[in-house]
Amino acid sequence: MAISFPFKEEHSPIFGKIRRPVAEVYFKHTNIAIWRKATMIVDTGADYTLLPHFFASTLGIAVTKDCRVIDTQGVGGKSRVYLVKEKMHVKIGEFERKIPLGFLANDYIPPLLGRQEFFETFRVVFEKFSPTFEET
Repeated sequence: MAISFPFKEEHSPIFGKIRRPVAEVYFKHTNIAIWRKATMIVDTGADYTLLPHFFASTLGIAVTKDCRVIDTQGVGGKSRVYLVKEKMHVKIGEFERKIPLGFLANDYIPPLLGRQEFFETFRVVFEKFSPTFEET
C-alpha cells in the first residue's frame, strides 16, 4: 500500500513559480482522542520532524513542562527547539508511527517532516511532482 500527495505550488521571489513536496500528516492530541492535521514539507535534510510553536498547544503540549530545550543549527542559522520528551503518535494515510517531535521557538517556519523514525521507515519516492510513501 502506498500514499501520494501532489507537490504544492508556491511563489518564489527568485524563481517565480516553484513546487514543494508536501504531505498531509496527522498528530494525535496528548489528552483527548483527536487528530490534528498539518500540511508539511517533506524535508530530506531535516533530521527530525519540526512544527511551528503554536502547534504545541494545539496538541496539548506545554513546552515548559513536556519538552526539553535544545539549540539546533540549520540553513537558517541557530534556533531554539522544544523537543517533546515522549514520542508522539503520528499518521500519514493509514500508516502510524511514534516519532520524536520538536517545536521551534517561533511560528515563522513551515512544518517540516523529518527523517528520524518517520519517513526513513518508508520507501519514499519523489517523482512527477508527487512524493509517495510506501511501507517496506
